[in-house]
Amino acid sequence: MRREGPAGHRCFMTTSAEADLREVRERIIRSHLDAECRHDIAAALATFAEANYDVIPLGAPSNGAAAVEELLAALFAAFPDFSADMRALHHGDDIVFVDTTMRGTHRGTWAGVPASGRPIEVRCGCVFHFEDDRLVKQTVYFDHATLLAQIGVSG
Repeated sequence: MRREGPAGHRCFMTTSAEADLREVRERIIRSHLDAECRHDIAAALATFAEANYDVIPLGAPSNGAAAVEELLAALFAAFPDFSADMRALHHGDDIVFVDTTMRGTHRGTWAGVPASGRPIEVRCGCVFHFEDDRLVKQTVYFDHATLLAQIGVSG
């Protein structure tokens, strides 16, 4: 909600209902990221009302629980010490943007590249899409060229 503040400056005020919704959404996101860091696919899936991932660098969405389970299983097999550390979180009307850093060690095939044993540290933008308090999709943006270079694929 926007209101006029001192000297005509625009201020954005949060109502109690908006604050409650933000709190619920943040709790869902924190549970989701915690589940990913623990490699608990079932718990990550449980945070969704509808399980959908769109990892933009991979070029095709993963829609439905089975597709998301396959995506996460492949990620955790390739990077068995995978973690995603939240740097910042920003609320929008129907989304929450989370700035993260992905880390892990390349111990299995990823994007057709055999394990190199090399570490990755890649900055990501994760957009969590909500319908009210229901998580319905996660869109992930990162520089795949950076990740590939870190695991030893020359550009």
